[in-house]
Amino acid sequence: MSWGLAIWASALALAAAALAVTRDSVVHALLLLLAALVALGVAFFALASPFAGAIQLLIYAGAVVAVFVFVIMTVEAGPEARARERALLSGAWRWPAVVAVLAFLPMLVGLGGTADGTPGGVGAADLGLLMFGEWAVATELVSLLLIAGMIGVRALSRKGRDGE
Repeated sequence: MSWGLAIWASALALAAAALAVTRDSVVHALLLLLAALVALGVAFFALASPFAGAIQLLIYAGAVVAVFVFVIMTVEAGPEARARERALLSGAWRWPAVVAVLAFLPMLVGLGGTADGTPGGVGAADLGLLMFGEWAVATELVSLLLIAGMIGVRALSRKGRDGE
């Protein structure tokens, strides 16, 4: 394990994520998000977790960023649309921040490992059994939700262009 590389990659991921949510340009925010996701993948590899690193790079840095590129290409991003969005979301960050903190707290408790002192973790076989065994329906519902979101974005973007 290379703790130094993991710490540097994690710091880079945090910095890139903080910059991504503060950018006005959607393209710059997307590139910073990609940098954060790749840095997290590097951190996983440095912590001797190649499966988690590969999943991070393939699923998040690859597939999720591709979905975001699709959304950026289809949504209108003129000055009027930006002004409307800023007015709607001026104070909307508070509740998601509270939810993120509450979701993060259990992870801090789990960092200690198991009761017998062995480090906790989930391997590829365990993850496969969870995703396609006990949580198969939830996994499929998430994929349907992503497809519905892409169809909704496409429908909303066409509504303004066709004069409907």
